[in-house]
Amino acid sequence: MDAKAFGYDYIELWGGRPHAFAPDLLAGEMNAVLDLQERYAMPVEVYTPEHNAYPYNYMLGSERQWKDAMDYLTAALRCGKALGAAYTLISLGHSGFAPEAVRKARLHRSLLYLAEHAGHLNHNIVLETLTPYESDHCTQAKVLKALLDEVGSEHLFGMCDVVVPFVQGEDATDYARLLGGRMAHLHLADSDGMSDTHLIPGEGRMDFPTLLRSLQACGYDGRATLELVTHYIDTPSEAAREALERIRRMSYENCLCGR
Repeated sequence: MDAKAFGYDYIELWGGRPHAFAPDLLAGEMNAVLDLQERYAMPVEVYTPEHNAYPYNYMLGSERQWKDAMDYLTAALRCGKALGAAYTLISLGHSGFAPEAVRKARLHRSLLYLAEHAGHLNHNIVLETLTPYESDHCTQAKVLKALLDEVGSEHLFGMCDVVVPFVQGEDATDYARLLGGRMAHLHLADSDGMSDTHLIPGEGRMDFPTLLRSLQACGYDGRATLELVTHYIDTPSEAAREALERIRRMSYENCLCGR
């Protein structure tokens, strides 16, 4: 309802309770979400299942726990497809500082498994890098590019949450330059530069007008989500409205589309 009232083009739907937890959707609650999409003319373009923490993390744990995480994420892929999303979004959990070779092998195995299932569904996955505060593997654009090259699936794409490069002193436009047509999504939020906290644009230390100009100059014209996570959990509606108003104002001032 808020997304429609505020003028959002679409939503990225969080796949956790009570919103859209994959097992709940597959147990009979899918139609309720589809009905909301139709009622408010608000498509779900990206479905983001909750994972990489308790109880699902495909980068850590026993073989049984890995299989459980794979079962959960393949269920999420089915949900993303059924919701009409362009992508199901996954990220990389923390391995508990396992040796690099172990981390890499586990990640490749997981992505190959999920990409194969996405192919069977004719659905796509977008992989998000996280900050070093959240993950100990694949936190940079060059590593993400190499990973996509190595996995080599036409159903696996990359993305950039602009907080991730900012806290590491990197340029977010490196993602667009390195990934090219395989960059499928953006998460837009401001940052304090010292944590993974996501702030409303203009409330942190990022130069958002310059960032938006740079992304446009690199040729990125895909989807973007204003991702505020939990910092505004007590005032979600106010934060969602303010974030959209600010990013549109910055976009129009820089002759961008404002989406």
